[in-house]
Amino acid sequence: MRDLLRGAGYLRSGWSFVRARPRLLLLGMLPALIVLTVLASALVFLVLNVGDLVGWATPFTDEWAEPLRAVVRVLLAVALLVGALMLSSALFVGLTLTLGDPFYERIWRATEVSLGGPVPEDGVGLWRSARDALRLVAVGLGFALLVLLSGFVPVVGPVVGIVLGVVFSGRLLARELLGRPLGARGLDDAAQRAATSAHRSTVLGFGIATQLCFLVPLGGVLVMPAAVAGATILAREELQFG
Repeated sequence: MRDLLRGAGYLRSGWSFVRARPRLLLLGMLPALIVLTVLASALVFLVLNVGDLVGWATPFTDEWAEPLRAVVRVLLAVALLVGALMLSSALFVGLTLTLGDPFYERIWRATEVSLGGPVPEDGVGLWRSARDALRLVAVGLGFALLVLLSGFVPVVGPVVGIVLGVVFSGRLLARELLGRPLGARGLDDAAQRAATSAHRSTVLGFGIATQLCFLVPLGGVLVMPAAVAGATILAREELQFG
């Protein structure tokens, strides 16, 4: 638990960094706000039509007694909405990191400079960001389906699905955010996995804290610049890539 909390603390450190630099904070919020506007519109549409979608997907419950039918459909609606939220979170991160790559490279580089020591000359690059974004979205889709399927398990299913979704997506999110400071130092995917495996709980704590913030309305817009800076600080201080 201590390592998880320490990992979450790196998000707070990232927020302290960008809060003291309002121009960087606003710069990092811009692409996040654009992506959020598009995804929020899709989520609103889903919320307005979730009852019809659940009714269409569960015709086998039409003959059930009313209390049981209502409970099952409500649980499935909750699972559908949470799954969509998980997928939207993955889409948000992937699209924001790709579209905002020049903005987040400035935040990353400014963080590196503030920490002292050598700063890598090469960034991650647009194509690497796009590839990582596609991977993040694919895994996010898998988690969304997991949460949706868990809705068929009475009572505990949606809760278990939500917890698993937050944990696994948080882990992946941390890996993607760490991809910039580690990739800029020439570490490929295998080397990055090896570097983070020794600090698994700390990295997970950072990812879960960030993921939970992304689930709050407008949280992703505010937290995205801080997450980029926090991941850089984590890589330098915890993983010791200074």
